[in-house]
Amino acid sequence: MTSSPLPDPLIGRLIDDRYQVRSRIARGGMATVYLATDLRLERRVALKVMHGHLSDDTNFKNRFIQEARSAARLADPNVVSVFDQGQDADMAYLVMEYLPGITLRDLLRDHGRLTARQVIDIMDAVTSGLAAAHRSGIVHRDLKPENVLLADDGRIKIGDFGLARAVTAQTGSGQALLGTIAYLSPELVTRGEADARSDIYALGIMMYEMLTGEQPYQGEQPMQIAYQHANESVPRPSAKVPQVPADLDDLVLWCTEREPEERPTDAGELLERLREVERHLGLSHSTPAPPTPTAVATTVFPALLGANDGADVTRVLTSPSVRTGPVDPHDQTSALSVRSNRRAKRGWWVLLLVLVLGIGSGTAGWYFGFGPGGLLDVPNLVGKPAAEAFDTLKKAEIKTERAEEYSLTVPADTVIATDPAGPTRIDKDRVVKITVSLGLKNVSLGALGGKSLEELRPVLAENNLTEGTITKHYSSKVAAGNILGVSVGGTDITESGETQWGQTLDFSVSAGPIPPVSGLSEDAARSALTGVGLQVASENKTEFSDTVPAGNVIAVSELRAGVVPDVGGTVTLVVSLGPDLVAVPDVTGKPVKASKKALEDAGFTVTVKSGIPQAVADLLGDSFTVAGTDPAGGTKIKRGAAVTIQANF
Repeated sequence: MTSSPLPDPLIGRLIDDRYQVRSRIARGGMATVYLATDLRLERRVALKVMHGHLSDDTNFKNRFIQEARSAARLADPNVVSVFDQGQDADMAYLVMEYLPGITLRDLLRDHGRLTARQVIDIMDAVTSGLAAAHRSGIVHRDLKPENVLLADDGRIKIGDFGLARAVTAQTGSGQALLGTIAYLSPELVTRGEADARSDIYALGIMMYEMLTGEQPYQGEQPMQIAYQHANESVPRPSAKVPQVPADLDDLVLWCTEREPEERPTDAGELLERLREVERHLGLSHSTPAPPTPTAVATTVFPALLGANDGADVTRVLTSPSVRTGPVDPHDQTSALSVRSNRRAKRGWWVLLLVLVLGIGSGTAGWYFGFGPGGLLDVPNLVGKPAAEAFDTLKKAEIKTERAEEYSLTVPADTVIATDPAGPTRIDKDRVVKITVSLGLKNVSLGALGGKSLEELRPVLAENNLTEGTITKHYSSKVAAGNILGVSVGGTDITESGETQWGQTLDFSVSAGPIPPVSGLSEDAARSALTGVGLQVASENKTEFSDTVPAGNVIAVSELRAGVVPDVGGTVTLVVSLGPDLVAVPDVTGKPVKASKKALEDAGFTVTVKSGIPQAVADLLGDSFTVAGTDPAGGTKIKRGAAVTIQANF
C-alpha cells in the first residue's frame, strides 16, 4: 500500500493578507506556481513562490525579483503580465496573469510536429511578444517551449522572464550558463555572452522542433549537445520532413546561423520576414495585421482537432534555390536564397569536414575530459567538519578559499556553505569558497541592573538573543519597568552581561515600591495595595496602638516581618484597636495586701502610701485597709500604668 503524498502547506494559506492560495499549477527548479484569488480585486491570478531553500540565496532572490521588474516593464498582449511582487515573512513571490491552458511543450508532446500554418501562427505571437521585449532593451535568455503559454481562449504568450537581462549588460557567466542546453546559442556556449540575437537562435531551434517534432541536436550528455551548438550548423527541417516549405527552411537556417552577425538583429526584423513568408506561402490572414488572439485560436487549435487548413496539402512552391532573375542584395528573401545556395555548394567539403570534426572531437574529448578544460566534482560538504572538507577538495586537486562567520545553528569548525554549492562540477581553475562556522558569537551587554527592559530589547535583537521569562518584584530602589536581575540557564549575569548568540535571557523586573499604608483607613489601604497588583486578605489582624487611631491601619503584616510579597500575592492588614485601656478595680476598704495583688493582676504598677516604713507595713500584713486609690477605682487608664494605694492607719 503506497502512502499518499504530503499536502502542500501553502494550499489554503492567505499570502500577504491578500492572495488566497487555491491549488498548485506547476513546480519548477526555482519556484512553484499556484492558482490563487486576489481578494482585493476579486480575480484569479497565478502566484509564483520561490522555493524555501533558495530564500537565503541572494543571487536567486535577485533573479526572482528581476523577473518581476523585467516583465512588468512590458505591456504587450503576447507577454504574461506581472501584477505584483512581494515578500511574506521569508517567502518571496510574484503575482502574474492566470492563463488556463497548456504550454507549447505540452502541445508538441501530445501532437508531435505541427503544420506550417500552426508554426507560423504560434511564431507570429511569440515573435511579437519578444519584439516588444527587445524594443524595451530586455533579452529573455531562456526561450523554450515550456515558456510559451497557449491559453484556452486562444491567446499565446511568453512567460518566465526570470533570466532576462538588459541588452546593454552582456556579461554572462561562462561557468554557469543559465538556459536550457537544447536552445543555447553558440556564443552562450563558448563565451557566456547573450544579446537579442541569442533569443533569435532559440526561436530558430523552436521552429525546427515544431516543424520536425524533434530537436536538431541529440546527445546523452549536455556537453555533447553544447558541442554541437558551438561547432555544427542546424540542418534544414525539410531534410527530416520533406513537406516543410523552403521558405521556412531558409527562415530556420537564418535564425540559427552560428555567427550572431548573420542572424536577424532582433525579433522585430524576424517578425517582418516571418510575415513575408506567411504571405508568400498564402497562409496570411484576411488583413496584413498581426493575428489577434481569437484569430490564433481559430488557426492553431482547429487543425489539431482534425480540420484541414491546407497547410499539409502538396503545393508547388518556388524554392529560393532555383529562382531566376537578378538578385536584389537588399531583399531579405534574396539574401536568404544566396545564403542557401552558398550552403548547397559546400557539399564536397562534407567528407573533409567530418575528418576535421573527428579530430576536433577527439581533441575536445581530451581537453574536457583530461586536459585543462576537464570538470571536477565538488561534493556536498555542508555539515561536514571543516578539516575533512578541505582535505576532500585538496585530494581532488580543487583550489579552496576559507571564509568564516558566526552561526546560530551550525557548530564551530563545521561547514556552513560552499560556493559553488555541491554536488556540482566545476572547471579546474575554479576556486571553491568554503564558509566555516565560528559557532556562537560572544556578546557583552555590560552591567544590566537598573536598565530599562524596553530600551534593551533592540540590543537583544541585534545580538540574536531571546527574551525568556519575565518576573516582576516590588522594589523601592529600582524604578518600575527597570531590571532587577538577569540570568541565563540559571546563571546570574546581571553585573557582567556576558553571554552568547542564541541564548535565552530570563529577567527580574521592578514593579515599583509597595505604597505605605500606615495610618490610612482600612478602605484606603486596600485600594492602594490592590492598585499595585496585590491581593488583600479579607480577615485583618488587630493590635492596640497608642499612636494609630482605632480602625486605621497600623502596617502590612508581611512587610513588618521583612518579607516582600510577589506581585499578585496576598497580604494581611494590621488594624489598630486604639490604646489598651483597663478600668482600675475599686479596692477601697479592702486589705492593702490583697488590694495590691488585685491591682497588679489587672496589669498596673502599684505603689502603697501608708506613712510608715514599707518594711513595717509589710510586716503588719492585712492590719491596714485601703483608704482610696489614685486614680480612683473605676477609672480607665492604660494597661501597665502606675496606681497608688492610700492606706489607713
